[in-house]
Amino acid sequence: MTALERFLRYVSYDTQSSETSQDTPSTPKQRLLGAELARELQALGLEGAHLAENGAVYAWLPASPGKEGVPVLALLAHLDTAPRVPSEHVRARVVRYQGGDLVLNQEQGITMSPADFPDLADQVGRELVVTDGTTLLGADDKAGVAEILTALETLLAHPELPHGRVAVCITPDEEVGRGAGYVDLDKLGAAFGYTVDGGPLGELEYENFNAAEAEVLFHGVNIHPGEGKNKLRNASLMAAQFIAMVPPAEAPAHTEGYEGFYHLCTMEGDESLARLQWLIRDHDWDSFQRRKRTLEGIAFYLETRYGLGTVEVKLTDSYYNMREKVLPHPQLLDWAREAFRRAGVEPRDVPIRGGTDGAQLSWRGLPCPNLSTGGYHFHGVYEYIPVQSLETMAQVLVHLVTGAAQGENF
Repeated sequence: MTALERFLRYVSYDTQSSETSQDTPSTPKQRLLGAELARELQALGLEGAHLAENGAVYAWLPASPGKEGVPVLALLAHLDTAPRVPSEHVRARVVRYQGGDLVLNQEQGITMSPADFPDLADQVGRELVVTDGTTLLGADDKAGVAEILTALETLLAHPELPHGRVAVCITPDEEVGRGAGYVDLDKLGAAFGYTVDGGPLGELEYENFNAAEAEVLFHGVNIHPGEGKNKLRNASLMAAQFIAMVPPAEAPAHTEGYEGFYHLCTMEGDESLARLQWLIRDHDWDSFQRRKRTLEGIAFYLETRYGLGTVEVKLTDSYYNMREKVLPHPQLLDWAREAFRRAGVEPRDVPIRGGTDGAQLSWRGLPCPNLSTGGYHFHGVYEYIPVQSLETMAQVLVHLVTGAAQGENF
């Protein structure tokens, strides 16, 4: 089965995770695809294929004869899709892009223009998997899942390709920051890992943001506005002042590369109580700490105006830059770069402007760079992936697994 065939089957499952649910996994529908993947891995002939109680899928490819001593390599991806974007009834189809505006939905007038998405200019003449413009596609990360399983099938079909033991783990709830926590590293038994969860073909990622969340609460005093002079303390206006004091140029819309940002993602409230939810991101550790202190400093200033206890900042670190955990193992990057080249792709080292399960896994003791899937515009209705990228990434993974078995001379 090709990676495309697998991918089209997987995106027919609605596996959207939930930011508000405390269930494990956060939505029961994720288990439906998880169970299907466990059955497929078992049918392929992998050892121990099963759906764990927490919704993660595990399986192991035995080492080739004579390669039993090679360190175990893990391939990981996630099966859930992002909240906040429609994910039901994905109508995926393959189109050959001939240039110009790409019509996704004639009836609703939804098109994708190279003026808005310049990367389309590189896709002329290629087959692309797209949606009808009303839902996300799910290449993040069902493309990674399809590529991993296709690579495993290739290795099983070609015993002449020597490889070490390969551990496979497909997790739910990555999009809500919980996927890595579902991975039982003792059970996985791997020395190193790769998540297959990146963007355009050829990207190799081993640097990511340090990340924190900031919940800012504003405690006001409500009173009839007609009698409010010197008495009314409007929590919503306090929140607006706070927003205005956060550096406006340091937002996601104005930053790129290694530049960090403050991102306001939720605002709600009234005169009595208001709440802001911020994301803080920075590749540099010292800058990351300064950003947290900046929000605390703004809160302190507002408290000097409105009184102690009126502004409350709750900071929670989410994950850290994997760079310092991956760079001590440079062979992981060398293996990946060579695997890309053997598949005809020139690798590009790209800093992740976000997070990945690999970051948390690296800090838990499994050094775990992130590899491309080939997809574009994740988490939105303009998401697409070239068919060629799906199939090429499966080849990259075959080269990676077989090359890693050769050791540092690969």
